[in-house]
Amino acid sequence: DGETPSRQAMRLARSKAEAIAARFPDACVIGSDQVASCDGRRYGKPGTRRAACEQLVELSGRTVVFDTALCVIDARTGRRHEANVPTEVVFRALSAAEIERYVELDDPVDCAGAAKVESRGSAVGEKLAGDDPTALVGLPLIALCRMLRAEGVDLMASR
Repeated sequence: DGETPSRQAMRLARSKAEAIAARFPDACVIGSDQVASCDGRRYGKPGTRRAACEQLVELSGRTVVFDTALCVIDARTGRRHEANVPTEVVFRALSAAEIERYVELDDPVDCAGAAKVESRGSAVGEKLAGDDPTALVGLPLIALCRMLRAEGVDLMASR
């Protein structure tokens, strides 16, 4: 109770990373999670097409914040890096027919806010604002690269 969407996303990302780090003590582990919210209400993964349609009806024409949290743990040293990368998305005003067709084509039942920006979901948006466009897909790669470099990972090394 009282947990903000950004704190919830961070708690979930951290929990994922900690659970995997405990199983793989020699690994550098990445955990990420996302919470969508609009006017104080959270929108999780809808789970069904009907629920996806209901979410999109509610979000049509509104601004939604997608908080994407990232936690990197070096299990060998116990060091961790965390970041929340918010993205604001303004949804277009969508007709019932557009919503039905979009859900039928993209099946966004496993996406917070019922939209897959990496697919046809970009057509339901009007504009977005954020520091890292990959955060909206669910893994903020700019922040991830910064964290991996801090752990000594050479991202430009050839294999």
